[in-house]
Amino acid sequence: MATTLVRPRTTPTPAGTAPRAHQAPALRHLGPNWYASVMGTAIVANAGATLPYQLPGQRVACQIVWVLSALALAALLTARAGHWIHHRDQARAHLLDPAVAPFYGCLSMALLAVGGATLVVGTDLIGTGAAVAVDAVLFAAGTSIGLVMAVAVPYLMMVRHTVEAKQATPVWLLPVVAPMVSAALGPLLIPHLPAGQPREALLLACYAMFGLSLLATLLMLPLVFGRLLVSGPLPLTLTPTLFLVLGPLGQSTTAVNQLADVAPQSIGAPYAGALAAFAVVYGVPVMGFALLWLALAAALLVRAARNGMRFAMTWWALTFPVGTCVTGAAGLARHTGLTAFAWLAAALFLALLTAWLLAAAHTLRGLLTRTLPARP
Repeated sequence: MATTLVRPRTTPTPAGTAPRAHQAPALRHLGPNWYASVMGTAIVANAGATLPYQLPGQRVACQIVWVLSALALAALLTARAGHWIHHRDQARAHLLDPAVAPFYGCLSMALLAVGGATLVVGTDLIGTGAAVAVDAVLFAAGTSIGLVMAVAVPYLMMVRHTVEAKQATPVWLLPVVAPMVSAALGPLLIPHLPAGQPREALLLACYAMFGLSLLATLLMLPLVFGRLLVSGPLPLTLTPTLFLVLGPLGQSTTAVNQLADVAPQSIGAPYAGALAAFAVVYGVPVMGFALLWLALAAALLVRAARNGMRFAMTWWALTFPVGTCVTGAAGLARHTGLTAFAWLAAALFLALLTAWLLAAAHTLRGLLTRTLPARP
């Protein structure tokens, strides 16, 4: 979902380990950024099912989208395994490329998003027991991978990558946002745990991941904003990645509201009431900043479109981050009772649906015409 901005450090290929590029050539340029398409599809199902307003057939449509996201995840996991088997040199090069390595955080978020959608809408098709089991597995795997990538990718950027402040993009946020997705989707599993210590442990673990991701995001955002002010707009292809900033904003708002919903079942007074108040006190100002950034990113996107921006996988950045703002606004509508937040959630969902249809249609056409996956 991004083009390489700098040349990564590479090491010569040892003798006898020449890349097998002639095997499965279509997979050679299949990078971890493709997991963004799974995230963007799953969030449509999740957000649509939790909207304050429900139309006839809306839940069925969300179920269909969930099935699509699950199938896409299975296909992509298989394809990425083939990529590592047949194109290990390219896979290692991705890890050493500062423009691509952050996308390894998308694997975690794809697993988590599909798992969450399974519990939100998949229960109607496969039953509660199976949905809980699937979500538990995907949540455990996604959270583990997300925590590893939140450390591993910044470590690589510090010791192996060659980067400068002017190369900062919102893509750098991806590894540190993954734990926030766990914090937002973990509450779905809490009611299915035994009462007492298990529920409280998961609740507080989600708050710990919320804090981890939030503070790491606050360290990264000034770099991104400063780069825009000093060096000007991003290249046209990367312009949609500006919407990635909405991810930690919308997802953190979703997280505090989801956690407040299950706090009374997990922790005693006075903490449950305090956490409910925190959901509103934190969520409202953060949603305000999210709308400010949304307006700024939209203006820069229009500018890029006028200057000839063409389709790239970066268009998927318009989906998942906006979807987190939908679920965040829906949570605020639930806890404040304000119709304005319900309207905001509905308006953002329409924007999400439009972006998803555009990105999905162009991606499908690229796959059918074999112009995707494309060389960076």
